[in-house]
Amino acid sequence: MRLVTGVEMEGGGLLIGKAILLLIFCVWASAKEAMGETGNGSVSSARPSVVNVGVLFTFDSVIGRAANPALAAARDDVNNDSTVLPGTKLNLIFHDTNCSGFLGTVEALDLMEKDVVAVIGPQSSGIAHIISPVVNELHVPLLSFAATDPTLTALQFPYFLRTTQNDYFQMYAIADLVEFYGWREVIAIFVDDDYGRNGISILGDALAKKRAKISYKAAFTPGAPRSDIINLLIGVNLMESRVFVVHVNPDSGLTIFSVAKYLRMMIAGYVWIATDWLPSLLDLSEVADPSTMDLLQGVIALRHHTPDSDLKKNFTSRWKSLKPETTSFNSYALYAYDSIWLLARALDVFFSQGGNISLSADPRLPNTNGSTINFTGLRIVNEGHKLLQILLGMNFTGLTGQIQYDPEKNLIHPAFDILNIGGTGFRIIGFWSNYSGLSVIAPDILYTKPQNTSASNQRLYSPIWPGEITEKPRGWVFPNNGKPLQIAVPNRVSYKEFASKDNGPLGVTGYCIDVFEAAVNLLPYAVPHTYILYGDGLRNPSYTNLVSDVAGNKYDATVGDITITTNRTRIVDFTQPFMESGLVIVAPVKETKSSPWAFLRPFTVEMWCVTGAFFLFVGAVVWILEHRMNHEFRGPPSQQLITIFWFSFSTMFFAHRENTVSTLGRLVLILWLFVVLIINSSYTASLTSILTVQQLTSKIEGIESLISSTDPIGIQDGSFAYNYLVNELNIAQSRIRSLKNLEEYAHVLQLGPKNGGVAAIVDELPYIELFLSKTKCQFSVVGQEFTKSGWGFAFQRDSPLAVDLSTAILQLSENGDLQRIHDKWLSLNGCSAKSNQVDATRLSLTSFWGLFLICGIASFLALTIFFCRVCLQYRRYNLEGEEQEVEDLEPSRRRRTMSSTSFKNFIDKKEAEIKEVLKRKSSGDSKRHASQSSDGHPSSPS
Repeated sequence: MRLVTGVEMEGGGLLIGKAILLLIFCVWASAKEAMGETGNGSVSSARPSVVNVGVLFTFDSVIGRAANPALAAARDDVNNDSTVLPGTKLNLIFHDTNCSGFLGTVEALDLMEKDVVAVIGPQSSGIAHIISPVVNELHVPLLSFAATDPTLTALQFPYFLRTTQNDYFQMYAIADLVEFYGWREVIAIFVDDDYGRNGISILGDALAKKRAKISYKAAFTPGAPRSDIINLLIGVNLMESRVFVVHVNPDSGLTIFSVAKYLRMMIAGYVWIATDWLPSLLDLSEVADPSTMDLLQGVIALRHHTPDSDLKKNFTSRWKSLKPETTSFNSYALYAYDSIWLLARALDVFFSQGGNISLSADPRLPNTNGSTINFTGLRIVNEGHKLLQILLGMNFTGLTGQIQYDPEKNLIHPAFDILNIGGTGFRIIGFWSNYSGLSVIAPDILYTKPQNTSASNQRLYSPIWPGEITEKPRGWVFPNNGKPLQIAVPNRVSYKEFASKDNGPLGVTGYCIDVFEAAVNLLPYAVPHTYILYGDGLRNPSYTNLVSDVAGNKYDATVGDITITTNRTRIVDFTQPFMESGLVIVAPVKETKSSPWAFLRPFTVEMWCVTGAFFLFVGAVVWILEHRMNHEFRGPPSQQLITIFWFSFSTMFFAHRENTVSTLGRLVLILWLFVVLIINSSYTASLTSILTVQQLTSKIEGIESLISSTDPIGIQDGSFAYNYLVNELNIAQSRIRSLKNLEEYAHVLQLGPKNGGVAAIVDELPYIELFLSKTKCQFSVVGQEFTKSGWGFAFQRDSPLAVDLSTAILQLSENGDLQRIHDKWLSLNGCSAKSNQVDATRLSLTSFWGLFLICGIASFLALTIFFCRVCLQYRRYNLEGEEQEVEDLEPSRRRRTMSSTSFKNFIDKKEAEIKEVLKRKSSGDSKRHASQSSDGHPSSPS
């Protein structure tokens, strides 16, 4: 028999829920049929005088004792308010679920028979899961003020509407807390029901986004006896994490802290974070119970944030007049109150839009598999979907703030107070909201400012932790099971200075061991550990396998010369590098013979070409600037061409004999002589180095030539260099030979590739430096270091010890201890870099283009100024020459005394001649104007 169509349930828990629901239907419907109740008709009303609303929660519970008077007060306030539902009264039909999923479901089904248009509740997330398919079928909105399970917002439950905050946001608030204090792991203690499981599942997702995790999920059954809680906490106390998140029901949650105090788990070093269930319990009393507060010292708790509005203050002042069972109320009372008002306002809009409350029988129920059981008491609210849409679109201000839903059916502006319990009460150390994260400013104020969730903006006041300490707890300890850290150390055959077997107390020795021990001694806590040799001692172990064994929990960590590579960082956590490293190439070298063309080596071909071109360019510029005024730059064309070449290259030795007389020429020459000085000095220094320093050459000049060759390549046995050469550089595996020790290194290099040896060895720089020192520099590093990496200690993923040791290693580096340990083990006679580095040290255009640029710009500006002056002179020369007229013997005859001069001839003239002609013309013009003035004006009479 299928009771619900169009809804697909997944998972074993939901299938069980369907079976329970079917059983309850059968029992309930049979009882109704025995009493003769049928109800096949249809009920309709335009605007009824009374609207029935079901209310479903546990009366005798922490939430129920606060919600009951709040619901009644809200009903009375609505019925007494003439502006809401005029002429219609709300009738609340209360049903008690008695903290039972089974009884709660029966009560929910009974409510459906009472012609209710909506249901306020249920309080339990489990009951909400079971009855949601029923309200989906009957189109009855289900407004829950206490069911916080995040999965209830799924599309599977369209008629479920949460009027309180979703636990989804609370779990993200806890994740932000964990990140704020720098913890990496937490232990979740929760009740094993829908509310607990689904909330903790969201917490795991939220922590994963913060690079943290739930290291263990400690679940217990609802109503578990104290003995089960004791066993549960004893188990988690043996684990590493000391941060506990408690997500349980308020009616039984204090048992957790009672047992924790009994087991001495409320002392310094522990962190306890409780969800909103704890403030919901504590808020019910105006005066805290001292025995209860004694259990909770140092606990951090989250409480729904509700703004201090006038509405809330008014409700607070009338609380005692409502004759409640408690002296105060919690946030669930406020949400229950707002739920009634939300429904009342929605019904008012519903009726105003012409909606009718009409109920009709579900035509599918009587025909379900031909059953004779009567289900016709369950009737559909025909316009229930319209009412649901109105509810989702409501927007008003209630006791809890703004009541408005987002597209995912969650109340907007989720926010929580962060409480620190201490003494006889608690204090607010900050707030959380999805708008601004952690802050000491109330969310209501932050909503008026631009959103800022950056890490630098997160802030809380300092809490007092368990044990009455103010220093932030570390959040973890070594597991309290008497087992020290199992640390694997590579049992090296070669380069034993770094790590090797020893007969001392530690069982191992070496540079890496001393660094690790020194770092551990700087930690503010003890780190019990034992070293375990990894490898058979006959050959170096595979470091890739070693790191994989750490990732596979075979070892807690590995200490040694472990190179930090990309693939390894994906499976383990490394500390800060304590030794810089990188792959280099070592090869046999031989001395180079002196070359008769050694004088050309200081400059690259580019540099020689550009330098020569600039010599000619500057010579030509100076000739142009000096030609018109300097007789040394004049003469026949052949002589002038020789002058340009001679002057250009003689400046190389500052031996030019021609003097420069023009200002622009001198400016260009000064800048060029400065460039020549720099080039000469650089050339001399480089050539001196080439001729005086012994040069060594090798067939292998770097990684490129090694890749292009076909000669064998040696690597250290167990090194990551094998994978790098094969996978990254695509070198054939057949070319690679594994070498076990230093003697084999030297032997194969001396043999060479033609005699069964290798052309070069690729290994990490620290090993090569040690190898060169021990072989008295018979070999040399060729080319450049072609990878950059470092050595670190590897730990299992998310190990907090990796972070603390990184800080300790930095401290060792800063105080000089790291260098002292290095000098103790690796005090080497350094080999000078004798390999042929001519190509790397040759002077190129890159080093001098700035000088050439300055000289070129200066020359260009000088030429520009020169030609502008010449053009102006030429224009003046032609204007005065072409239009000059002199009077002949006959007044009417005129003749030209001078013709136009070509620019080519003009520019070839001497500067002095041009100036003399212009001066003479200017003087003649002045006399002529004076004569004309005298002839044209008679003298005045005396």
